[in-house]
Amino acid sequence: MMLPVKPDIKWTLARQIGIEYAVTKAAPELSGQLPPWDFDSLRQTVRRFEEHGFRLYALEGDEFDMGRIKLGLPGRDEDIEHYRMMLKNMGRLGLRLLCYNFMAGVGWFRTRFDRPERGGALTSEFNRADLPPEPEAVITQEELWRNYEYFIRAVVPAAEEAGVLLGLHPDDPPIPQLRGYGRIFISADAYRRALSIVDSPNHGVTFCQATFRAMGEDVFALAAEFCRKKKLFFFHFRDIEGNAECFRETFHDNGPTDMASLLKLLKDNGFDGLLRPDHTPTLAGESNDNPGYEMQGNLFAAGYIRGILDALNLS
Repeated sequence: MMLPVKPDIKWTLARQIGIEYAVTKAAPELSGQLPPWDFDSLRQTVRRFEEHGFRLYALEGDEFDMGRIKLGLPGRDEDIEHYRMMLKNMGRLGLRLLCYNFMAGVGWFRTRFDRPERGGALTSEFNRADLPPEPEAVITQEELWRNYEYFIRAVVPAAEEAGVLLGLHPDDPPIPQLRGYGRIFISADAYRRALSIVDSPNHGVTFCQATFRAMGEDVFALAAEFCRKKKLFFFHFRDIEGNAECFRETFHDNGPTDMASLLKLLKDNGFDGLLRPDHTPTLAGESNDNPGYEMQGNLFAAGYIRGILDALNLS
């Protein structure tokens, strides 16, 4: 389960429902410490999770400012060296996975976070029609591809040496440009291109099911393909109604995807990586201050996942 880097009631609830493995973002603005390229800071984070009964398995997201790397600006070599040191530290401390993205300028993005879902729960929505006209391009897709190739060639050897898996997360929403920033990981073919740049067992995929669905991809065929190639490292369990131009998040049990069949397909195709619920609706009594990551929806999703695994004898 994705948990905040500092202990709070979410940690308590997660342990009460039997969660043992944790994913976190350890960026300094959240941790109050140095970024994970500092060994002592990351060690403190790992120990804190251990003291509360969790194994910290993965880091997710930009763990420090990645702007110079993604935009190809002066100073990116220094930042890449910090990235390589972070991977080394992760390996020393037993963290097996880094879920990363290459969204420049704008990360995961929605046009509203109060879309009513079942029973009045609040969920997020993206509607491209609600955006102002696109400004002049800050960075093109071609430039991003060059910057990505430079980055991934530099960091994969460090990941191999550290024994850390790199799981590439798709651009969310998967549209070609957002607020002037090109976006490149918006199709299965883009993933095939990325994986061909460096052929490594440590270079693979974070399969955010709903984002691949928004792309218009056949998520069942694609998940099987990545599993067969031993490239599916991390599975984000969520669903949407709509497409890349306009979609809303759903509860995990009332979206258009047969999630039980998808989990069975993963098992049948040899998936043995990490799975977590993602982007859950905000339920009654919650603040919606952290949309997609409030706790009651995550509790429901964790129970739903466990029920599927038990019913299909997949656990």
